[in-house]
Amino acid sequence: MEVESSLVEHPSVAEAAVVGVPHELKGEVCVAFVTPRGGAKADERLIGHLKDHVVRKIGAMARPDRVIFAADLPKTRSGKIMRRLLRDVATGKVLGDTTTLSDPEVVARIKRKYEED
Repeated sequence: MEVESSLVEHPSVAEAAVVGVPHELKGEVCVAFVTPRGGAKADERLIGHLKDHVVRKIGAMARPDRVIFAADLPKTRSGKIMRRLLRDVATGKVLGDTTTLSDPEVVARIKRKYEED
């Protein structure tokens, strides 16, 4: 939650969700799913700025291993971000139930983007 909070403090970030995923050398790493604020260019430069921002706010151990840009994050109809589904995407698991999402297609879009990066 602290990594998410630091990301959302960045002026180029509208929304963020961070999940922990297993890593063979480090044990576990953070993967950040970020919705850029309107006008922010979602590119490698912004990824570097966001990682540096987290390091300045929290420390090097909190630096996200990956930053994935998404136009929207998977949310329930009441607006709660479904981090469980993001963790499934990041770990390559079969996606769980998506029937409670306000837009079930958002997970498929994020999964494609995750696999491309």
